Amino acid sequence: MCPSSLAGPDIGTAGHPRHVGGETARVLGVERSLTGRQWLERPVDPRTVQTFVQRWELSELTARVLAGRGIDVEDVPGFLTPTLRDLLPDPDRFLDMGLGAERLAGAIMQNECIGIFGDYDVDGATSSALLSRFVRAVGGRTAVHIPDRIKEGYGPNTAAILGLKDAHGASVVVTVDCGTLAFEPLAAARDAGIDVVVVDHHTAEADLPKAEAVINPNRLDETAGYGQLAAVGVTFLLVVAINRVLRGAGWYTSRPEPDLLQWLDMVALGTVCDVVPLTGINRALVTQGMKVMAGRRNLGLRALADVAGVDEAPTAYHLGFVMGPRVNAGGRVGESDLGYRLMTTEHEDEAWHLARKLDAFNRDRQTIEGAVLQGAMAQLEDAGGGSANAMGAVALAHGDGWHPGVIGIVASRLKERYNRPACVIAFNGGDGDLGVGSGRSVKGV
Repeated sequence: MCPSSLAGPDIGTAGHPRHVGGETARVLGVERSLTGRQWLERPVDPRTVQTFVQRWELSELTARVLAGRGIDVEDVPGFLTPTLRDLLPDPDRFLDMGLGAERLAGAIMQNECIGIFGDYDVDGATSSALLSRFVRAVGGRTAVHIPDRIKEGYGPNTAAILGLKDAHGASVVVTVDCGTLAFEPLAAARDAGIDVVVVDHHTAEADLPKAEAVINPNRLDETAGYGQLAAVGVTFLLVVAINRVLRGAGWYTSRPEPDLLQWLDMVALGTVCDVVPLTGINRALVTQGMKVMAGRRNLGLRALADVAGVDEAPTAYHLGFVMGPRVNAGGRVGESDLGYRLMTTEHEDEAWHLARKLDAFNRDRQTIEGAVLQGAMAQLEDAGGGSANAMGAVALAHGDGWHPGVIGIVASRLKERYNRPACVIAFNGGDGDLGVGSGRSVKGV
């Protein structure tokens, strides 16, 4: 996950042990992972390794990692030192990007309120915060809604979309990290006279919702070739496109043009936490974003880093395993909009208050998750007579009163522990047989 990390499992694979001279071969001196899976050295062509070493003056270890990852010899500099200058695509390469940028730039210049409907995870929170901060920085108005995970569920809902118009006067709504499959809510918005711009990255169907624009690198008809972007990366490209339209319209003749790079800290956080591949443009966004985060300009992220004990220049590890879970905790077991509010506040006292709140919710999440995980493991192992091999092809666990906000994490833990697809279902006891489930699968299944 970390762009600068070139050791560990990347040069090996888990599987059956290889024996050399009667002893099990080790990778970096390690025979087994913490979960008990054996590490095997990934086979690579020695000639390729030597080419990397000689061409780019790399250590043999670094060369083996790059070869194992399938990096082409000509792409090594861009992989190790990625730059936005070389890797950032022209936003206009994406379908509907121009339509969305023109509509939103027009809304800014006409002083229309722009509604933003974001997902409750880190990618959604960072996307919402990025777009809102940009619009406000250039003189526009926004109203933001982050749905409650349990009460509203994932994706746009009609009541919330119409509420952005009724309560805030929003004439255009942007859905970020969601919306590609929201046919009914977007149809209701259209009937109510609301223009909708979808900014998403989730898999699309052949039919798309009726909207002003559907910007999604994973549209079936999209040919730009950037399907691995997180939603926050797509949102950043939209911001670049809107900024270009505003500049062309002379919007900045009477006001300063913002430095868009100042918000890359949020782009890096959302990209890492959505676990998209850190290659190409994603790698450049994260590399530059961590440099911005090290400058500690965002009051909320600064407070969160301090509360979490990040006392050094942030790495992808800090983003993915220290700061990200705290931002996510608000959407899982607390208040869904806390992460967004943290990243957009301009008041230091509020930043500290929100950071401490998220830290407390994260501790609650860990406790709740631990209890559900133990219950799920006990259930599975009892059913299998104590043997993982006897529990079946899928690890399926369910329980009354399990918190829906943690079942996805628990499913991931079960998948890793038992090395098979896992599904966890939470029943609340009040809806008959209705439960909320989440599943995770192993590679190749």
